Amino acid sequence: MLANNAINRRNGSRKASELRAVRFTRGYLKGALGSCLVEFGDTKVLCAASIEESVAGWLRGGGKGWLTAEYSMLPASTPSRTKREVFGLKGRTQEIQRLIGRSLRSVVDLWALGERTMTVDCDVIQADGGTRTAAITGAWIAMRDGFDTWKQAGKIKANPVFDQVAAISMGMVDGRLLLDLDYHEDSRAEVDMNLVVAGSGEFIEIQGTGERSTFDRGQLDEMLDLATDGIQKLLELQRKA
Repeated sequence: MLANNAINRRNGSRKASELRAVRFTRGYLKGALGSCLVEFGDTKVLCAASIEESVAGWLRGGGKGWLTAEYSMLPASTPSRTKREVFGLKGRTQEIQRLIGRSLRSVVDLWALGERTMTVDCDVIQADGGTRTAAITGAWIAMRDGFDTWKQAGKIKANPVFDQVAAISMGMVDGRLLLDLDYHEDSRAEVDMNLVVAGSGEFIEIQGTGERSTFDRGQLDEMLDLATDGIQKLLELQRKA
């Protein structure tokens, strides 16, 4: 199925197994310890890392640090204005920022951080599908650079990040397996999946939903194979950045 899909073209003459144009702009913000503007096609997410010299009460006295993430979509990030979540976060927002935090923590030695908290803010400035996967992939760069800045300042002895993290979406649209869905594809996908993988190749998280149809084990394996190839390309782009 993958071979047949690769023949067919999508918007922008993109193959079924092809990523959108991916770009990382490091050091985008002067005030952040680490920052990165990540672009997956027309999806653009600004990621920024900051560190506080404290931890939540439940961690105090244990010598262990923490890393968390916050996610938001700016009002003009979508064609119709997205309202600011000033009266409480929506369930989708909470789920995505928890996913980003879990993904980043999986490759950080929190004991080496000491009793400090890093927060990585991920603000979607333009949304065209795959905002969570772009956020995770760009947040890793902002996080790593933030820890490097902290190390250079003599606050920590070594960068506690021991591996890479990248994420990609895939799904079934009109019966075809596609990688890195844009909004037009995602909004009509029969099956929608997201994959988060470490640089080691080990899975961090798999999210999969039959939106309009079910899928079998063979299709799941095909989607994972498709996504794994895409992840390897993202990891290479991270290293180049």
